[in-house]
Amino acid sequence: MADPKGFLTTGREVARTRPVGERVRDWNEVYVPGSLLPIISKQAGRCMDCGIPFCHNGCPLGNLIPEWNDYAYREDWGAASERLHATNNFPEFTGRLCPAPCEAACVLGINQPAVTIKNVEVSIIDKAWDTGDVRPQPPERLSGKTVAVIGSGPAGLAAAQQLTRAGHTVAVYERADRVGGLLRYGIPEFKMEKRHINRRIEQMRAEGTKFRTGVEVGRDIDAAKLRRRYDAVVIAAGATTARDLPVPGRELNGIHQAMEYLPLSNKVVEGDFVSPPITAEGKHVVVIGGGDTGADCVGTAHRQGAASVTQLEIMPRPSDDRPGHQPWPTFPMLYKVTSAHEEGGERVYSVSTTHFEGDEDGNVQSLHLIEVEFVDGKLTQKPGTERVIPAQLVTLAMGFTGTDVQNGLVSQFGLELDERGNVARDADFATNVDGVFVAGDAGRGQSLIVWAIAEGRSAARGVDRFLTGASELPAPIRPTDRALTV
Repeated sequence: MADPKGFLTTGREVARTRPVGERVRDWNEVYVPGSLLPIISKQAGRCMDCGIPFCHNGCPLGNLIPEWNDYAYREDWGAASERLHATNNFPEFTGRLCPAPCEAACVLGINQPAVTIKNVEVSIIDKAWDTGDVRPQPPERLSGKTVAVIGSGPAGLAAAQQLTRAGHTVAVYERADRVGGLLRYGIPEFKMEKRHINRRIEQMRAEGTKFRTGVEVGRDIDAAKLRRRYDAVVIAAGATTARDLPVPGRELNGIHQAMEYLPLSNKVVEGDFVSPPITAEGKHVVVIGGGDTGADCVGTAHRQGAASVTQLEIMPRPSDDRPGHQPWPTFPMLYKVTSAHEEGGERVYSVSTTHFEGDEDGNVQSLHLIEVEFVDGKLTQKPGTERVIPAQLVTLAMGFTGTDVQNGLVSQFGLELDERGNVARDADFATNVDGVFVAGDAGRGQSLIVWAIAEGRSAARGVDRFLTGASELPAPIRPTDRALTV
């Protein structure tokens, strides 16, 4: 145990953010650089080293949290990094982007603020990069087997790294011009600077993983031909079919899916554009959808100089405290104030969009909404609550409904889908097509980054066993496992 009295003597303290007026003028991460290291050892000392650490159950990766908390408390950063990497290929991603179901399951969180597990995690991995403890781990020998991984998001990268280290020759196919999937173009720079992806990709290249960017399987390469070229294929293409809003006026200019809007700002930071083709500058912006993607749109609009930003959510405002029907150690639905919300804008709950209005040139100018409530379990409009708000740029951030079936990948492979539109798979993450496996959102549906990495690691074991007859790779989850909720 790190500090036997740490949870009694030390209060919870999190990373400091830069002043709003400063950070909205750039795209750097919102946190004060170096602010964690002076406090993180004491924060790690708040871990109680529980007899049954429920944080393990909250995290699908099975992270060895009490162990690396203990090492961080003792400032044994090398050992902490080893324990961290034992279960997680990319802790610098999860430490910045995961909503931390581990903290919701922290035993200390029953009656006190939980341990700052995410902050400890990101401190360990950032220190490991600084000290050179993160090194390439090429295989000792090659198996002679080849694997194609379709998609370079967290699931695809995790599967590729695991299979490369097992000795297989792996090529990752990515339809975008850069590696990273949604990590690259779906996550704004202010949440995670892309240098973190770049150095991890360089590590993977040094280990032997090959990357093929600008290649969409199903359109640029026939999926069936790809299968014949490789001994196995892992589909990690995500659940990229966005949920739409079929209301009058949807066809107006200025209404975009979030994943049409967000990548353009990342491309500006990469130097591809001087200014984004879709910009919030000087406009009244409405973001439809109250989740993390919606918050990303809010923060991006602030940095582009929006005249106003309004975020709409059809569900009621969540509670500030854990609701009684979502008891510990489940992951509760709580009211969250992200860094983007700290920067301004209005959040409106329990409303539904009825239609849009535009100008004579076909550009959206306003949005009509109405308040809604649940009556007998059904969402019902409240008469007399209609109102109009200005909207010159609208982003739809309402989630995703399943994997892309328009690009030919599903039909060319001959894949079966489940009732939710995801690629069906068995206990080894194998599809109905021999030698073709699926990992991440393409098989699970829209989920968290920790589930994506866990899926990639688990699918890699299934592939390794298919290729060699046995496998020593870890499989932290089964395809049927679900988050700890009620």
